[in-house]
Amino acid sequence: MDVNNAFLHGNLEEEVYMQLPPGFNCDDKNRVCHLHKSLYGLKQASRQWYSKLSEFLCSHGYKQSFADHSLYLKFNNSHITALLIYVDDVILAGDDIVEINSITNLLDHTFKIKNLGNLTYFLGFEVARSSKGIQLCQRKYTTDILSEAGMLGSAPTSTPMNFSRHKNTETGELLSYPAPFRRLIGCLIYLTHTRPDITFVVHHLSQFIAAPTSLHHRASMQILRYLKQHPGQGVFFDSTSNLQLKAFCDSDWAGCPETRRFVTSYIIYIGNSPICWKSRKQQTVSRSSSEAEY
Repeated sequence: MDVNNAFLHGNLEEEVYMQLPPGFNCDDKNRVCHLHKSLYGLKQASRQWYSKLSEFLCSHGYKQSFADHSLYLKFNNSHITALLIYVDDVILAGDDIVEINSITNLLDHTFKIKNLGNLTYFLGFEVARSSKGIQLCQRKYTTDILSEAGMLGSAPTSTPMNFSRHKNTETGELLSYPAPFRRLIGCLIYLTHTRPDITFVVHHLSQFIAAPTSLHHRASMQILRYLKQHPGQGVFFDSTSNLQLKAFCDSDWAGCPETRRFVTSYIIYIGNSPICWKSRKQQTVSRSSSEAEY
């Protein structure tokens, strides 16, 4: 759903004045407008709109998630309804059709919304539905990254990284203009939301953005060549699998040649559907492989 003129719904708490708009006839040039509602362009506009919407949802039984403050949940017996907010765009999901219709009507009555139907595209995420489940991918976002880097015509590769070579700050020549590399790594980090297969290598390269070298640049190009092979690959949420929670994790020992710290990774499934994954370097140095695994 999309909220019409979202920022105009926010109530101002500060005392704000503005110059008279063009075309307003007034003989006194010293007069100004005293604002009671937020306008587009005000620094307070986003905050006041979010405060107004949050107050509205909480008054109707929704609770703000501590994990993500843009997520609001409502539990009714065994049913759940969720609202995810990004500025004036709202995703509404759940298994209680009565509550979904009720909150939709209330939002439309209070804020005037535009119902865009079933979710198909949101912030670079593409959603495909079938009787078997839901497929999430970022195909267009991936092709945009390849196009911006000039790699649309590159030859694809089957691996995102040459794992036989360690990349550190002492190999290769420093890039004279590192901004494109930093921008590329930032784009790839967002892509890891639907691509667990590149999570490790992207997070590995992200630790060198302060002083990237030509070796790191070549490694990032290999990631793009790997993405070129299957740009529409993503995650699939199976509607027929069980709800058993499964987690897999692994750690190396002194895997970082510079700090001798170990890298641990994990992925969590509900049934056959991956819901959470991460790869990170730990803060301590382990003295044995068993300590690293523990």
